[in-house]
Amino acid sequence: MYNTILTLHSYWAYLVLIILILAVANALLKTFGDKEYEAKDFRIALFALIVSHIQLLIGLLLYFVSPRLQVFAELGMGGVMKDAVNRLYLVEHPFINIMAIVLITIGYSKHKKKLTSNAKLKTVAIFYTIALVLFLSRIPWSTWMA
Repeated sequence: MYNTILTLHSYWAYLVLIILILAVANALLKTFGDKEYEAKDFRIALFALIVSHIQLLIGLLLYFVSPRLQVFAELGMGGVMKDAVNRLYLVEHPFINIMAIVLITIGYSKHKKKLTSNAKLKTVAIFYTIALVLFLSRIPWSTWMA
């Protein structure tokens, strides 16, 4: 079960990154190009929100079935924080990625309340870009690309 969820989490992450990059690029290009906000822009932002939330659910499930979780019982929080690999998988990756999804959610909610195209696009661009940077900063690249 663990390996199946891990594989799903890894492959779904590609989809999240592709859609999030698309949403960020779309919002940035339209913001700087002074273009109008359209239904397509709404759907792209919504799809990025949905796939990132699905990734969060898969990740939470993975976290609680992971054999790494036993490290907390064995080493305690102090021991986990002293080891860079355990700290990445058990603390940094989950915490930072949850923060990124919170930013996506806030950005999506705020953009719906804006009245002008530029304000809507700028809100999506800011919040989704910060979320993308956070995601990219905490991906365990050494194991993910292997």
